[in-house]
Amino acid sequence: MGEARYRKRMSRSDPRLYVPASETAFAEGQTVPLPPGQAHYLGNVMRQGVGSAVCVFNERDGEWTAEIAALKKDKGSVLLYRCERTPAPTDGVELLFAPLKRDATELVIRMGTELGVTRFRPVVTERTNTHRLNLERLSLIATEAAEQCERLDIPEILPPESLRVVLAEWPDDRPLFVALERRPGDDVAVQAAALLIGPEGGFSEAEVELLRRHAAVHALSLGPLVLRAETAVCAGLSRLAARAEDAARG
Repeated sequence: MGEARYRKRMSRSDPRLYVPASETAFAEGQTVPLPPGQAHYLGNVMRQGVGSAVCVFNERDGEWTAEIAALKKDKGSVLLYRCERTPAPTDGVELLFAPLKRDATELVIRMGTELGVTRFRPVVTERTNTHRLNLERLSLIATEAAEQCERLDIPEILPPESLRVVLAEWPDDRPLFVALERRPGDDVAVQAAALLIGPEGGFSEAEVELLRRHAAVHALSLGPLVLRAETAVCAGLSRLAARAEDAARG
């Protein structure tokens, strides 16, 4: 299991796994136990074995090249070689969204993770049709998306809350951009902290008025067409990212 051989084998096609931070920080030559789900994935899905190259990461320790040291059923461990990327938080926004049908909600979590969402906050609106979410499954989807898109952290997913409750507690100095159908965007040069996407069918008039009265809220135009909610999430996050890049360039 020499380092020279490991370097030769390591490639972008090798499995990349999120291993939660433990009491002991990652270090060269350290053997780290794998969570049962990751061990099962390596052995039964990826058909990997002892000696196979892997990459492991988390938000505290960064990203490390490693090699499978042991693997049996749902138990396993990896031997760490070196740190390839130091810890770096994802530079993105919080996403507030009205829960959708299961497949659409899962797509929102996957795309949002890939587009740099730092936290998902499901909000229940007057026209929200889905009120129950499997947070454990959604967290797994976010983890898988983070593994695939090479980010170092996993976005938090909060339990659903009423939109009115969330707005009542939202700080005035934390810019919240909202996609409002058929309404022009606000021409403001402020950095977005969060994005709110409403349900299929849009916000009610009462909710729109509530949003317009909040000091933190800014309208974000997504164009003249009416988009599906999951499409609006992708479009909104992309527009905010473009705004941030333009601001950074000055």
